[in-house]
Amino acid sequence: MNINLLRIFYYAAKLGSISAAAEALFVTQPAVSKGLQRLQEHYEIKFINLFGRKISLTDAGEVLYSIAEKIFEIEKQAEELIHDFQERKRGNIRILSSESFGAYYLPFIIIPYRNENPQVHISASILPTELVVEGTAALNCDIGFISYPIEHNKLIVREVLEDRMVVIVPATHPLAGKESIEPLDLEGESIILHEKGSAPQRIVDDLIGRYHLSIDIPLELSSNEAIKRAVAGGLGISIISRNVAGEEIKSGQLVAVPFSLGSMRRKFFMVHHKDKYFSEALQNFIDMVYQWADEYAKSIY
Repeated sequence: MNINLLRIFYYAAKLGSISAAAEALFVTQPAVSKGLQRLQEHYEIKFINLFGRKISLTDAGEVLYSIAEKIFEIEKQAEELIHDFQERKRGNIRILSSESFGAYYLPFIIIPYRNENPQVHISASILPTELVVEGTAALNCDIGFISYPIEHNKLIVREVLEDRMVVIVPATHPLAGKESIEPLDLEGESIILHEKGSAPQRIVDDLIGRYHLSIDIPLELSSNEAIKRAVAGGLGISIISRNVAGEEIKSGQLVAVPFSLGSMRRKFFMVHHKDKYFSEALQNFIDMVYQWADEYAKSIY
């Protein structure tokens, strides 16, 4: 099979249009159209249907796409392996992370790692969990960190860290003087939450269902920093990982009150492609992730 024609087909099918495939491959749109035509003429099988410049796959096209996807994933893995042997202990580690882990935990791992491995370049991007999953499955990063467990046929998911959840309130709030919070203490409160699917959102949904609470949710914010500012500004209270609000709690700007019904906890997870090649630099980084997580767990319990 002509690998160049297969590559044209793969990108056209993946991106759904001739123009997008042409842009991704740095070729002209007529070149993409001609490549698709040649592929189908060679095998005398129709792999795609064209609606203008939009593409849909036939049954044969769906099968070919699944095979092409595996071929180009293996190609990317081979390039990474060769690059690692070229670079040896030098190299790059590409990380995608959800906001909470990436902003409030990951720096405490990256800093000591970089001190010990100054020759390794690390890039980290903060994205919603679903985009971390998508990017990791597409081998656009080496490892990802997510805020809730997922199932994906291309990924391996490992628990990394468990942290305590607390209610954060302004220092002047009536709940600030309590030693712990009962679920019914939240009745009638305004609670500012992270977006749907987040650990705090799931906790609040569970409390509402279990205790039939009437709770107002005036804001849903995608940023922990925005949530903390809104709470400090008196717009409501929130449920958050204690470490996320550590600085504000230390300064007295916010007060953290634990739950009485056992320790409310949330977990963070590391994900990587099931066929990911682990360079020496990457394996050392992963070892440091777990070492730091163990030390962190001992410090809070």
